[in-house]
Amino acid sequence: MTAFPAAPLPAAPAPGRAAVVAGVGGYVPPNLVTNEDLVARLDTSDEWIRTRTGIATRHVVSPGTATSDLAVEAGRRALKSADDSQVDAVVLATTTPDHICPATAPAVATRLGLSGVPAFDVAAVCTGFLYALAAGSGLIAGGIAERVLVIAADAFTTIIDPQDRGTAVIFADGAGAVVLRAGSPREPGAVGPIVLGSDGENSDLIGVPAGGSRQRSSGVPAAPGEEFFKMNGRATYRQAVERMTETSLRSLAAAGWQPHQVDRFAAHQANARILTAVAERLGIEPERQLSNIERVGNTGGASIPLLLAQASEEGSLVAGDRVLMTAFGGGLAWGAATVTWPAL
Repeated sequence: MTAFPAAPLPAAPAPGRAAVVAGVGGYVPPNLVTNEDLVARLDTSDEWIRTRTGIATRHVVSPGTATSDLAVEAGRRALKSADDSQVDAVVLATTTPDHICPATAPAVATRLGLSGVPAFDVAAVCTGFLYALAAGSGLIAGGIAERVLVIAADAFTTIIDPQDRGTAVIFADGAGAVVLRAGSPREPGAVGPIVLGSDGENSDLIGVPAGGSRQRSSGVPAAPGEEFFKMNGRATYRQAVERMTETSLRSLAAAGWQPHQVDRFAAHQANARILTAVAERLGIEPERQLSNIERVGNTGGASIPLLLAQASEEGSLVAGDRVLMTAFGGGLAWGAATVTWPAL
């Protein structure tokens, strides 16, 4: 395994105050796309897609549906799970905002009946949820908020070239959310130390070339196709496996856990091969891994909270489970965190 430079472990939460998971919710749009649907228009096969990604079906937005629509529904479900309709702040992680400007979070907050509370977007691609979780936890730890709604939502198919086999078979749309409340670092649901990292030198591995100020200010029109998401699959695979493994180990060390003490491994659902490789390096057997990639594909930043919501609803994630979360995405950005799942 390649050794990457490691940042110092995060400081322990302030004594007596921590962000605690109080509710969870997830949502995928109703429009289902099967592998057979993709085979009809791409040079691929069901076997090829399943073997390389582990995906059988995915959900995609219908015309006119935006990221905010997904975020509102997931947020509403998380608030209902927490048995509360009010929070002090909203943090939205997304790579596909409704508009370049303004941020999408204020509109989401207003539609949820939370007009007036601080609301802002976080951009960290597939690691967005963990970055947003860190922001929400920081608001609580700093005494700025008592309750925070953290949402991750992506309409990823709106930035995917429908004719690009390398991305069209992988990415999908969805949203997930958690409600955080102020509590004790020793109680179930308390978010453990969050480990984050980034590497801008490799930002060209994942991204959308056109549409930002770099391209717009150049005076050169975007080349055909540059408005779509691009990914260097082979290099991304290597980086994802190495970074997710390394940051998971650092998160476990910060929490005082060993890999064998993890009950549920909730990794970003990038593709099945990455998930298997990371779990094997950590020594986490398949029966301890949570996965929904076969049903929903890669939903970007929404991946982890959507997975948690579905697993909690289905009963594969229960109170007392020690959960390790990790993700990797464009930026490059990565992260990991732990939580002992509460009774919801």
